[in-house]
Amino acid sequence: MSCWRIGDVTVTKVIEIEATGGSRFILLDVPGARYLMGRVEFDHWRSRRADDDHKVAFADSVQPVWDAGLVELVDTDHRVCNEVRLVSTPGHTPGHVSVLIASRGEEALITGDFLHHPVQMARLDWMSSADDDPERARQTRRDVFARLAGTSTLLIGTHFATPTAGRVVRDGGAFKLEA
Repeated sequence: MSCWRIGDVTVTKVIEIEATGGSRFILLDVPGARYLMGRVEFDHWRSRRADDDHKVAFADSVQPVWDAGLVELVDTDHRVCNEVRLVSTPGHTPGHVSVLIASRGEEALITGDFLHHPVQMARLDWMSSADDDPERARQTRRDVFARLAGTSTLLIGTHFATPTAGRVVRDGGAFKLEA
């Protein structure tokens, strides 16, 4: 399968309060776009209690996209096309994924929320207070950094200030980002 044109598909980062609020507007801006949502993630957020703020955000911003028939639930290792695939990075949320782009011998990994700040590379024990499963999130970061360290894969931090991207290198028993 070749890659779709821009406007054909939206890969959602996560389905939580910080990432919702725009879906209903995207429906108006990109008519006919398909939304790829992780099945595990979707089920997790859909099952929240009615009094939970996340349930309200889901009903406001995700449910309309679902009701419009624009959602395709996918596995955490889904291949969007030959050059773009999802990579399971659980811990921040149960079905969290990052996006791996590979083309012409080069790769880039868009982190999503498994990593919020480069300092977490040096301090593997530091986590986000929003991590659903802190130990799993810590292990995910450790595993991803170990896999990327010393490779040419570009790590693109969704939440990073400038520089937003760089290469992962080992730094003693931890890691760091080299821009």
